[in-house]
Amino acid sequence: MSIAPQGFRFAVAAAGFRKENRPDLALLVSDVPAVAAGTFTQNRFPAAPVVVAKAMLAERPEARAVVINSGQANACTGDEGMRNCRLTLELVGRAAGLDPSAVLPASTGVIGAQLKMDLWEKAAPVLAANLGQSTPEDFASAIMTTDAFPKLSHREVALPGGVVRLVGMAKGAGMICPNMATMLSVVLCDAEVEASLWQKLLREAVDQTFNRVTVDGDTSTNDTLYGLTNGASGVAVADGESVAALSAALVSVLGDLAYMLVQDGEGASKVARIHVTGARSDADAERVARTVGHSQLVKTALYGRDANWGRIVAAVGRSGAEFEPEDVRVSLCGVELFRNGQPTDLDFDALLEEPLKRRDLPIDIILGAGPGSYTLLASDLGHEYVNVNADYRS
Repeated sequence: MSIAPQGFRFAVAAAGFRKENRPDLALLVSDVPAVAAGTFTQNRFPAAPVVVAKAMLAERPEARAVVINSGQANACTGDEGMRNCRLTLELVGRAAGLDPSAVLPASTGVIGAQLKMDLWEKAAPVLAANLGQSTPEDFASAIMTTDAFPKLSHREVALPGGVVRLVGMAKGAGMICPNMATMLSVVLCDAEVEASLWQKLLREAVDQTFNRVTVDGDTSTNDTLYGLTNGASGVAVADGESVAALSAALVSVLGDLAYMLVQDGEGASKVARIHVTGARSDADAERVARTVGHSQLVKTALYGRDANWGRIVAAVGRSGAEFEPEDVRVSLCGVELFRNGQPTDLDFDALLEEPLKRRDLPIDIILGAGPGSYTLLASDLGHEYVNVNADYRS
């Protein structure tokens, strides 16, 4: 049985944008106009497809399709890049029988290179011919760059009016520190949802999921998340119970994808769940979580399976949050390492030898200053991250 929501079809093609001979161009089409929403990077150098898509959605929160290419970011490419982005929509729209204004673009790859328009012209008819022959899994694979695996999550939700489906697809492994977006992601649904409600649910879900992960502290020029819901199930989401259930499912799907981004961090072997409580405010808790999660010293210690509590405490101390040092408590994998301004009287190297071999490593930080809390997922940092990024263009 297909995991796709009703009324969506998928296509992929090997356009030759990348060195590898594999699909690198992906298209999804809704059989009927879908309510569309998006969140995008806040990098001050937004890629051409980000600029184009934001203008399209501001004019009309509706779409029929999304087209994504890997291999070329089309970022920092000036007026030519903007023209090329719009031309890709014309090429794909003409080949697939769609109005170009109903096709949303996204791109990923090396910054600064112009799109290879000769390859787009050849690939568009091939892509259109494949429509309906591919799956969400194929779509997720085609948009990968340095990803080790395709990222996919789906849910069925029983609402008072019937069952609706959601499926989410994402790519991303490096340059991950989203700001109201992710690397590239699309979430599809077949419920009937009013446009402003759909945008609200999407933004809230993104803020709880994709905006709470970091691999390397870098926010891409191309970060884009699209949400399309086409009503093909005939199930309306309007009452409080239905809204709450759809919201929970959306958070669950995007939460799965956000975890996979960190799990697949370039060269990563660990996912640290940094949970900060007892802060004066949620904002202070976030400062602490992000300072710890971005610390290269903490990341390398986790990679080395080293219970180096001093690196965590030092990061907490420089976060800018307000607290009394003697009130801070730090635990790693359930073992309390630090309390009352000093290490605990435990043989934590022995206690943590086995837990630190696991992929998921909980770090709990209690500040003792108030009710604020925040949770962030962060990867470790290993040798392979340098290898991948040193060779990215070569």
